[in-house]
This record gives sequence, C-alpha cells and structure tokens, in this order.
Amino acid sequence: MKLLENAKLDGISAALCMDTGDCKIEGRVESYSCKMAGNDKKLYKQQSHQEGQGSSLQALSPSQTFVGSPLASTPGSPPFSPIGMPQGGGDSGPQFCDTISYKTLFYLRSTLTAAFQPDYVFTNAKSERFSREPNVKWVMDAVRTNLSATTGGTFGQMESQLWAAIDEEIHLSECDIYSYNPEFDSDPFGEEGTLWSFSYFFYNKKLKRILFFSCNAISPLADADSMEDFFAEDMEFEQQNDSSFVSGPEELLSY
Repeated sequence: MKLLENAKLDGISAALCMDTGDCKIEGRVESYSCKMAGNDKKLYKQQSHQEGQGSSLQALSPSQTFVGSPLASTPGSPPFSPIGMPQGGGDSGPQFCDTISYKTLFYLRSTLTAAFQPDYVFTNAKSERFSREPNVKWVMDAVRTNLSATTGGTFGQMESQLWAAIDEEIHLSECDIYSYNPEFDSDPFGEEGTLWSFSYFFYNKKLKRILFFSCNAISPLADADSMEDFFAEDMEFEQQNDSSFVSGPEELLSY
C-alpha cells in the first residue's frame, strides 16, 4: 500500500493530536493507494494461496460503533443489541453478518500494517476483527460523540473542515466503510491507559483508494504508571546488585 501525499490531510492529522489535560488525543487521517505492484502482488498471491481463500467471501463482525453510545437511541438507527444477538431478543438465532471479499480484506490488513509498521504487522488479522459500517452519517455521529466528549469545543471548530478534506480525497458517497475492532493485547490500540479508540476505512473501489481515519485517547496516568514501573524495576535491579556485592567478600573470607 502506497501512502498518498496530501497536505490537507497532514494538517488535519496534526490538529487531531492534542493534550486536553484529561487525556492525550492521537489522530491520523491518511490516504493509501490500493494499486498492487511488486511486493504487494507477491504477498497477496502468497497469502491467498496459503489461506486458500482467494475467491471466497469472509465473514465480518457486526458493527460495534453504536454499542453503548447515544447512537442506539437515534431515530431511524438500528436498536441496541449485544454483538451476535438478534435485535429484539427472542430465540431467532444470531444476526447474519456482513461479508467481505478476500482481496478487500487484504487491503484493510495492508492499510493497518502500512500505518503502524514496523511496530505492528496485521498480515494475519482475522476478518472477524473488521466490521462494515451502515453509512457515512453513522460514522460521523460516532466520531463526534467520542471527540466532542474529550475535546470540548475544539473538535466542533474543525469538524466541517475534517469531513470536507476527507470527502475531497475519497468521495464519501462512493465509499464502503469498514472499521477495525481492536485485539487489545496485540495491537497499538491496546496500549496501557487507552480510554477509547476508533479506526475507520473509507474504501472507494472506483478510485482504488482507502482513506484511513484513526484516533485514540490515552489517559495522562498511563505515563505516570509507566514511570512507576520503570523505577520499581530499576530499584529491584539495584537491590539484586547490592545483594551480590555484599555476599562476595564473605565468600572470600571463608577461604
């Protein structure tokens, strides 16, 4: 996946990174080309062959965007239901899940890897870690809910500029929208102190392009906890060294 240069998106990404006092916000809005060449083609053929899924559809998890948020009560939006359970209860069995082509799944994996490498690689991320979002407004409302709650009026001042820049780059009306559901023990969204995170992929098949919009909030206590652990480990190391130093002369005197 090739990162496409875009000065407007770079400016938006910079504006999304802020310290509110209550938390630290880290955001990024990046555009990637899906035109495979060289290593991408080789990796796609290798993975599709190994997994035997080149032409099959992959199951996605139901959207988790609305779970536990005010969106559940928004007029016209689907009613709240736990993941995998039928809306309205009853014994009608689990919800039917959306599906995704293996090639599109490869694009989503590759986008995440391109965004976070070399620290994290998502080559083997399961399709169940992704969801399809109902529509653009649904995502806009979810983004507003998270960012407005943590940044106060700051996000409101940049919201229209954010979506205008995204629409100019990816043509929102032509996009399929996916989200990534973090696996907290093995990816960048599971760092200690993370309060919330979201990652959306706006995929325009016609343009062969994905716009990646990711943001997370980190508690200021996370750094304090990390420093406390560092000093605790350092003190334990010094105590071990002191113990070894004291025992040395005693052993020599015994001879």
